[in-house]
Order: sequence, then structure tokens, then C-alpha cells
Amino acid sequence: MQNLLQVVYCVLLIKAIAQALLAKQEIAVDRCATFLLKDTPMDIANLPFGTTDWSRIKPTEHRGDTGMATWRTQNFGPIRVRMVTYSPGYLADHWCSKGHILLCLEGELVTELEDGRTYTLKPGMSYQVADNAEAHRSSTQTGATLFVVD
Repeated sequence: MQNLLQVVYCVLLIKAIAQALLAKQEIAVDRCATFLLKDTPMDIANLPFGTTDWSRIKPTEHRGDTGMATWRTQNFGPIRVRMVTYSPGYLADHWCSKGHILLCLEGELVTELEDGRTYTLKPGMSYQVADNAEAHRSSTQTGATLFVVD
């Protein structure tokens, strides 16, 4: 149960950080974060405090079967963090088996699992999946902006 609470808290924390980034605001994390995350299995080592102005990160474009994904990517040791914008009508050109924690900031994202299940994320919703757990692909009719950690 404690691990589930930690995951929920991490998702909420990521949401707050992403919203502050979009609003170009600074945020403070209270002592509650330290208490809730003190036993978390996530190991973020050798990472000094820093900030990221996502508007200054050079975008890279990735074509889908239809539409375009624009990534702004930062790597922090083994952790990749991205702001991803999908154009309206985007459909991924592959099934992804990489694990992610993904938060929808704007628009609407449809994630299809290889077994046929589909999930729709709207702003403030997230999903998480482990490496090699369930292959998935993304699409959007309206466009979407995401904050992704993998």
C-alpha cells in the first residue's frame, strides 16, 4: 500500500511541476514530499538541483503513421524527461514497449494496448507502465501535450 501511495504522490508531484513549468512559475516542495518519498525505490543519484526552461530546449520532430510528435528532451543520468507535443491527427508508427510515467497536460491522448484495450487521457490524467510490460501506442485527434519520464 505504501508503494501505491508513493506512486500516486509522485504522479501528483509531477503534475504540479509540469503545471508550474507551463505557467512559467516556480514551485516549492514541502516537507510532506520528503516524508512520503523517503522509502521510495526510485534512486535518483548524482543529480544536483537544477531547473529546466522547456521553451529553450531544442525540439526534435518524430513522424508518426500520421501527424508529428515534437519532443523537447533532457537526460539526467539514466532518467529521460520529455515535453512531447502531438499534432492533431497523430498516430504512432510503432508499438512501444518502453516504460513511462506520462502526464497529459493539454488536449486528449488515446493510448491503445496491443491486446486491444484503449485508455483516454485528458489534462491532469496520467498513466504508468513498466519496461516490457504491455506494448502500447499513442494517437490523438485533437493534439496533446505530455510530460513524460522514462
